[in-house]
Amino acid sequence: MAEASDWKKYGNILCVRPDNFGDVLMTTPALRALKQAVPGRRITLLTSRAGAGIAPFIPEIDDCIVFDVPWCKHPASVAAVPGLERTIADIRSRGFEAAIIFNVFSQNPLPSAMLCYMAGIPAVAGYCRENPYHLISYWLVDEEPLSSIRHEVVRQLDLARSLGASTQDESLSLTIPSGTLDKLPAKLESLGVDPQQPRLILHAGASEAKRQFPAEIYAEAARILADELDYRILLTGLEAERGVAERIAGWVGGKAQSLAGMLSLEELIALIKSSALLVSNNTGPAHIAAAVKTPVVVLYALTNPQHTPWKVRHRVLPFEVPGGLQSRNALIRYANERCFRQPTDKVGPSEIVDAVKDLLAERNRPSRYEPGLMNAILRSA
Repeated sequence: MAEASDWKKYGNILCVRPDNFGDVLMTTPALRALKQAVPGRRITLLTSRAGAGIAPFIPEIDDCIVFDVPWCKHPASVAAVPGLERTIADIRSRGFEAAIIFNVFSQNPLPSAMLCYMAGIPAVAGYCRENPYHLISYWLVDEEPLSSIRHEVVRQLDLARSLGASTQDESLSLTIPSGTLDKLPAKLESLGVDPQQPRLILHAGASEAKRQFPAEIYAEAARILADELDYRILLTGLEAERGVAERIAGWVGGKAQSLAGMLSLEELIALIKSSALLVSNNTGPAHIAAAVKTPVVVLYALTNPQHTPWKVRHRVLPFEVPGGLQSRNALIRYANERCFRQPTDKVGPSEIVDAVKDLLAERNRPSRYEPGLMNAILRSA
């Protein structure tokens, strides 16, 4: 078994984070710690197509291997065997000295460990509940969520610390390319948006139906905000989310506009950075907001409880997942039973409006981090 001291010897490391770009963002403090621990260390990220989209904006990542692994949920079809074989050959060709598997407690790390094993990586670190034997040479027993629950950022920082890597800067890492903010006004003008008018961003889409807050309630909250505040409301989303964004904009009327499918990821990051506030489902843009320090109101489906916004002003409004969409994963069900012991208040338009107004009113107060829901989680765990 590898020892923690051995990890100071490894300069070429593969970091495996095969899920979505929000998960990649929450891993960036741990990547920073690993990068700073060894001068000249090279970090390659193995991630999905969705995760790879954010990688160019994360300075700690030197290179990226893109593969939608069949043991994580992806919008496309399940990865084919030839793709798996090509990925193993690609990994083997890069001469990695070690690999680190970053996973949430509800994911099984062993398929990722097997991928590294088949690619011949000699040292592999990661959490695992079961004894992984030769698949994970530096094994941390995964006690979540049975005896504790940590924020996802803390979980991955703890893994890095166990390997002798720490950092003073535990914020999310996201760099807006030079000139992108300067180009944003012209882009908005081309879409019929006045770039000088203060704006609120509303992101009503999500990668899973269970995390999709009802569009009708979003629309009613947006109508109230449009009537009571002097802000332009811009709806963002992927091309596939254009329908729901345009529907909400239509319900709101003249002070709302859909930009779904019209922005690159780079432009979306700049838009969130330059806006007063984001209202979002528990999905990637909420973590972009945390990374660029834009206040965020999160409509938070009771799925993974450890993904609340990190080190940014925020409000979390939890809502129940509809019965037919609730997770079959026993660990997720157990975590939510533990963390949300009291019945969840129904989230309506007034709760969203109040949360937005509270955060806007805080802009002139001294900055402080509000851990919000995670404090309640840690108290109940």
